[in-house]
Amino acid sequence: MKRNKLGQSDIEVSDLCLGSMTWGTQNTAEEAHEQIDRALDADINFVDTAEMYPVNPVNAETIGRTERIIGLWFERDSRRSDMVLATKHSGEGMTHARDGAPISSKTIPEAIEGSLRRLKTDYIDLYQFHWPNRGSYMFRKNWSFDPSGQNRAETIAHMEDTLGALQKEVKRGTIRAFGLSNESAWGLTQWASVAERVGGPRPVSVQNEYSLLCRMADTDVSETCINEEIDMLAFSPLAAGLLTGKYQGGAVPDGSRMSLNAELGGRKTERAFDAVDAYLSLAQAYGLDPVQMALAWCRQRPFMGSVIFGATNMDQLERAIGAGDLDLPDQVIRAIDDAHRSHPFPY
Repeated sequence: MKRNKLGQSDIEVSDLCLGSMTWGTQNTAEEAHEQIDRALDADINFVDTAEMYPVNPVNAETIGRTERIIGLWFERDSRRSDMVLATKHSGEGMTHARDGAPISSKTIPEAIEGSLRRLKTDYIDLYQFHWPNRGSYMFRKNWSFDPSGQNRAETIAHMEDTLGALQKEVKRGTIRAFGLSNESAWGLTQWASVAERVGGPRPVSVQNEYSLLCRMADTDVSETCINEEIDMLAFSPLAAGLLTGKYQGGAVPDGSRMSLNAELGGRKTERAFDAVDAYLSLAQAYGLDPVQMALAWCRQRPFMGSVIFGATNMDQLERAIGAGDLDLPDQVIRAIDDAHRSHPFPY
């Protein structure tokens, strides 16, 4: 599977990344370990997690469980060096972690030590801030986003403060590289600028939602990624399962994400189902599996570092792996763009 170097780091990740947010709720530890084994065998070397996982739902009883499940895999397997492991520091408002404290130089060492302890490893390859202290327009907040209440000086001071703390962790050997998540074009530019001015690890990646149904990154964020050498890590590339087609016609399969989260985090709209119909028809017309088409399209975007997918069973995992060697021809890309123009931003 194709490998991509993240930003200006020496970390190379596979085109596809195994997501883990269902491990500990929808998946048992044994199922998670089977997924990791199969992913590594398929040359997927990248696994993404977070201290707050699993989700659906997030609660005090399960927070950190996903990292512990990965730690159990490391405990029984000797292939730590074969895996690029990414995790995340929860942001302000996550009451189950540090009483919802914002990210700061004070919270970083504690958060890293907690993740290392649960993961049973002595280093994290990619350490990410899950969302900005100042807030984000992600997760459907774009419809009412208003940055006028932000304090620029406080934001820059926060960046300087946390980059200093992160640099200490780099020197200590607990993290190899730094990434962001749910971040804007302006935020990415400022992080890169502050890192160059005051030192500290320069961001190598940004993990934002990106799919055929959610293409907010196509303009300003993609331009920033290219020019600042910050690679996109796309999450929800199947739009929380919508692009598989399994929810068409009002279907809600047992154990599916929609059975646990009825509105799919604001993604369930009439326009979304119309858009999915268009992409399902397009895949059928070109003889493509719609899941593999959606993942391959993300893979081929020029600002992409890796595409994060999740699976709750091995059949889903195998289907996703098949996208690793699928290259969509130009005529399919053009047809996808036409469908996007007809069904823009359905949620």
